[in-house]
Amino acid sequence: GSVRSYEGAVTAQQVAKDIGKRLEQAAVAAKVNGSVVDLTQPIEADSTIAIITRDSAEGLEVIRHSTAHLLAMAVKALYPGTQITIGPVIEDGFFYDIDCPTPLTNDDLPKIEKKMEEFAAQKLEVTRKEFPRPEAVEIFKKMGENYKVELIQSFPPNEHVSAYEQGKFLDLCRGPHVPNTERLGKFKLLSVAGAYWRGDEKNKMLQRIYGTAWATKEELQAYLTRIEEAK
Repeated sequence: GSVRSYEGAVTAQQVAKDIGKRLEQAAVAAKVNGSVVDLTQPIEADSTIAIITRDSAEGLEVIRHSTAHLLAMAVKALYPGTQITIGPVIEDGFFYDIDCPTPLTNDDLPKIEKKMEEFAAQKLEVTRKEFPRPEAVEIFKKMGENYKVELIQSFPPNEHVSAYEQGKFLDLCRGPHVPNTERLGKFKLLSVAGAYWRGDEKNKMLQRIYGTAWATKEELQAYLTRIEEAK
């Protein structure tokens, strides 16, 4: 209900900082005029803003979505030639379907987790980029990401395509995402399974890596304890 005035464009991250340091540190995204957006998206007109913090349901969804990107980044670093497909948020976590030249098992998950932790510790800025559809097709073709190219080609012809970059990793995505990998929570990879591309048994069988992510170490441990007790 408070009102703040700015002479020009401002970001929700700046608004959160102006309100207080604790809010700035807890922020992972924002709701501007009812739409969830990145903290770094410019706000250029009078708007209603709510800061989404890591301890909220919406904040947790952003954390999990961003952790799925971190997983894909780690897998591509560890297994050259891997193509990534989709990595949505699901109840209590996320998954990412990958086309990896190496057959993975649950025994490989600790190594992937370690690489994810290394990347997170680098405090990489997460930057949104937008491209015209034809340009996006060419970018992902050059990256060898044929599944992403197929997805982009299914978009409306005049639509701009958004992607998120962290370090040298670029992933097709609508967002929003945390502004920096240091804003991620605590995560754990759970299992590897098979999944057909786009859920169609006529398509190639991919490898699906399941994981969970929470705002704090305590919440993660509580969840792992619950699923262990449920076995």
